[in-house]
Amino acid sequence: MRFDNRKNDELREVNFIRNYTKNAYSSVLVEFGNTKVIVAASVTQSKPKWMEKDDPRGWITAEYSLLPSSTNIRNNRERNKVSGRTREIERLIGRCLRSCVDLYKIPNLTITIDADVIQADGGTRCASICGGFLVLDMTFKKLLKENIISEYPIIEPIAAISVGIFNNEVILDLNYEEDSHCCADSNIVLTKSGKIVEFQTTAEENPFQEEKLLKMLTYAKKGINEIILKY
Repeated sequence: MRFDNRKNDELREVNFIRNYTKNAYSSVLVEFGNTKVIVAASVTQSKPKWMEKDDPRGWITAEYSLLPSSTNIRNNRERNKVSGRTREIERLIGRCLRSCVDLYKIPNLTITIDADVIQADGGTRCASICGGFLVLDMTFKKLLKENIISEYPIIEPIAAISVGIFNNEVILDLNYEEDSHCCADSNIVLTKSGKIVEFQTTAEENPFQEEKLLKMLTYAKKGINEIILKY
């Protein structure tokens, strides 16, 4: 049995509280067990400066941060320089969200997704991606009502979940204690139809067999289907 008495293929309790903040274009509080992330969307009616003027696409980007009191030991604010871990997570969130959107249907728009972790207990990047998808969905519906875009641009819902190997058993949705002691760790992002967006897997200790990898994917599909049903 796991630290919190869950079955190996069981998610923590997952909740999405919509419109959590007042001033964001759209926002959600994401709860994966004790992990809590505020995800918000901002809309700018212009393209990024680096894009060519004749490029007909819009753009989606992301920023991520761990607030100082989100971890057991105070996490310093990244005021002057973003860490490599933070940059990696921001790029992961951004490219996953762009993968599910037809950028040609949001011309001359830049949507920034801000994911701020207020309490960290494992799986913060996966929670951020799920929250990011949900605020995009909310944002696009508002943009349609405001006649800023003419077509709903999401191709297919996506969600993300962590999977690992702990005590030689595959487990779904790792909390911090499990993540700290597992011998393999994955972050998996899939579409609703099961297509792979991201499959990040690392053996922390010894290499593992292919059968474990396939079981990790099976557990991830189960978890992601359950998360998408909660959107």
